[in-house]
Order: sequence, then C-alpha cells, then structure tokens
Amino acid sequence: MNKSTEFSHPVFVPEPENQSIKRLDAMLTKAHPKLVGTDGEEIFLPDSAYQVLRQVIHMMAENRAIALVPYDHYLSSQEAADLLNVSRPYLYKLLDEGQLPFIMVGTHRRIRFEDLMDHKSRRDEQRNQALDELAAFSQELGFYAVAENSNSETAKSTEENK
Repeated sequence: MNKSTEFSHPVFVPEPENQSIKRLDAMLTKAHPKLVGTDGEEIFLPDSAYQVLRQVIHMMAENRAIALVPYDHYLSSQEAADLLNVSRPYLYKLLDEGQLPFIMVGTHRRIRFEDLMDHKSRRDEQRNQALDELAAFSQELGFYAVAENSNSETAKSTEENK
C-alpha cells in the first residue's frame, strides 16, 4: 500500500456539493444504505462501513476537512506538529521531554498517530480543566459574573465604569 492511501491529504467539500452532502447526512440518519453495482447487484453496507460513512459525511456537512488515517500509521514530525497545531521545534521539545513517544527511522523521528491523538486528548483535557479553574477563580474575585439579564446588567456595568 503506498503512502498516499495511508495518509491522504484533507478533503474539503467544494461549494457546489454542500447541499448534496447535507441531504446525504440527513438521509444517513434515517436509512441503512446499499450500494448498487453497474450490473444492478445490490450490496448492503456492513455496519462498520456504514458507521464510518455516517461520521465522515456528518463532518463534511459541517464543512470540516476530512483525512482518513489508520491508527497504526506513523507521522513525520511536520505532520504531527500540524495536527497538534504547534511548531515543529515545540514538538521536538515534547519528544525530548518524553511527553510523546516516538521512534527513529534513520535520522528522522516518527510519531505513531494513536500516541499523538492520546497526547492531544490529555492536553485538551488539561486545558479545559485549567480554563474551568480560571473561570471559577475569576468569578470568586468578582471579575466574571454570570448575569441572568445580560443586556441590562452590561449596560448598568458600562454606565458605572464611565
């Protein structure tokens, strides 16, 4: 299997296809599709293929780019940095600190996709926890208040600050 089929470039939905993708997304929530060959032979999609198709079409309907990557696939440092939305030097720092496992292929570092996604999930969870703590702390200090009638309270707050 060549590399282009293992780690494809993202696929974006062109503007003319938006409505068709959205209709297909709605249709897939109601029915289990079948494929019809040129000779008329019908094949119902196996449930595993159906679930993948539903997920992909749903993301495409939300105008998100799609790339299929097998979990056992190894990424280059640039591909891994791009997926984490960090610079390559910062990724090297994570690798050198042991926060992310990697293998060496010659002089190049390779990161397993599954390990990268596990790291990303942990990182995102830590960020969300830190944001929740910061919001709670700000609320305790009175910097952040949840208002029931935000429009009148915002106007009152603006008038007081003048």
